[in-house]
Amino acid sequence: MALAHGSLRPARTAGLTLLGLLPVAFLVVFFAWPVVAIVGRGFSAGGVDTVLGDPQTWRLAGFTLGSAAASTAVALLAGLPVAFLLARVRLPGIGLARTIVLIPFVLPTVVVGLAFRALWPDGGVLPLVLANAFFNVAVVARTVSGLWAHLDLRATEAARALGASPWRAFRTVTLPALAPAVASAAAVVFLFCATSFGVVLILGGGSYRTLETEIYLRTVDLLDLSGAAALSLLQFAAVVAALALGAMARRRRESAVRLRAAQVTARRPQGGQWYVVTAAMVVLGLLLTPIVALLVESVSTPDGWSFAGYRALAGTGANGALQVTGWVAAQNSLAAATDATLLAMAIGVIASVVLVVLRRSPGRLARGVGETMDAALMLPLGVSAVTVGFGYLVTLDALPGDLRTSPMLVPLAQALVIIPLVVRMILPVLRAIDERLRQAAATLGASPLRVWREVDLPLAARSLVAAAGFGFVVALGEFGATSFLARPDAPTLPVAVATLMGRPGELNNQMAYAACALLMLVTVAAVVLIDRFGSAGEF
Repeated sequence: MALAHGSLRPARTAGLTLLGLLPVAFLVVFFAWPVVAIVGRGFSAGGVDTVLGDPQTWRLAGFTLGSAAASTAVALLAGLPVAFLLARVRLPGIGLARTIVLIPFVLPTVVVGLAFRALWPDGGVLPLVLANAFFNVAVVARTVSGLWAHLDLRATEAARALGASPWRAFRTVTLPALAPAVASAAAVVFLFCATSFGVVLILGGGSYRTLETEIYLRTVDLLDLSGAAALSLLQFAAVVAALALGAMARRRRESAVRLRAAQVTARRPQGGQWYVVTAAMVVLGLLLTPIVALLVESVSTPDGWSFAGYRALAGTGANGALQVTGWVAAQNSLAAATDATLLAMAIGVIASVVLVVLRRSPGRLARGVGETMDAALMLPLGVSAVTVGFGYLVTLDALPGDLRTSPMLVPLAQALVIIPLVVRMILPVLRAIDERLRQAAATLGASPLRVWREVDLPLAARSLVAAAGFGFVVALGEFGATSFLARPDAPTLPVAVATLMGRPGELNNQMAYAACALLMLVTVAAVVLIDRFGSAGEF
């Protein structure tokens, strides 16, 4: 029997290697190659040192990092009370609260930008910071609550018995125990805020720019590849630092969860805990405010309430603002998001399976390869979507069929964005599956494929459903790369919204808000289904 298993080991190793090569090859061809090509062109054009030596460049980087840090701080302050509500409180409506906090995270950036523009028509730094925080409260709440639900209350109760006040017990006992989850969430939120594009473009206008929007300006409007390359290097350095901190914090959080496997049942709040619950409810109300404002704006006209914007989606807007109708743009969005989700699920599931096997390997080399691959899969979240999109246009003609003119160009770019989210949602679930179940199935003669089908797949099914739903709604609202790659005669709905907002005319404005309202309603419906039938993993 041992001999039989030994003879199967080389075949299993070869199969694992082939599986691992698929996501790696995808990243190399559709991410690393285009990005390196654009950065290389920027360096070959010269002037990178001049851009890096320009004080304006460092002021731009400072504003990017400062606004991202401010948004991260706001998201942490708002997310911690919600995390307590989700992890420790038993009250009617907690399920609804879980859904509400998740909605902003998957809303399209143009929807959020226009929602905050409805509240702050003149834009500015404050709405920009708040809008980025609005997106990421869910990351803090869901990540921290996942660990908080596993914390043993006896340590906190012991501190209270020794005379510590509730605040001191939280500060000296609970908060240090939550530190790995808080740090992990902060790193991810900072990454998302530092690379925000659509929100800054809509709310910042020409007055406030970040590295991401400046890269877009220099690449698309000025054709300044050397300047864009220099700024991409700065952004990449910040992204790598955030990813490294996030990876370390994530490992500490996983260890903390394992050490505290006994989950404590949530209970009704007592005493001062009601203040925390009240704060969480206020946060949830504030999260709904921009959404309600957007819905109101979509039916508001100078002459009163009207559904003119929704009816106008059957046309192309005032003075032919669009080359297609709004409904055709919506169909384009649905088709591209479906293709992107299928591709991202295939790559993400394969990558997650490989990472789990590498993590369980006894060899240090295999574990090191797994950690490197895990970090590499997160890189697309932090590299400028404009850099990737422009890189597609200058590289993909070398592939058979010249993908630059293919309808798959937009889904490929969208898949790059959602693969990291798919991996982050599926990987923790696969790692949590009891290895003894798999070993028992293998001992009874099941092949690795059958073990996956009979053991892993049923246990991970809910997370697979949630990942697919998440991927679809994120792809549906993706704006950064899509705005650069979508053809004028085949725009997605977010691109059509941006086009309408850039054209004069009240009808165009009403169409833009109506289209955003429809995107938001589809997103809300998807989130409700995800929370009802799926498991949202780390998010």
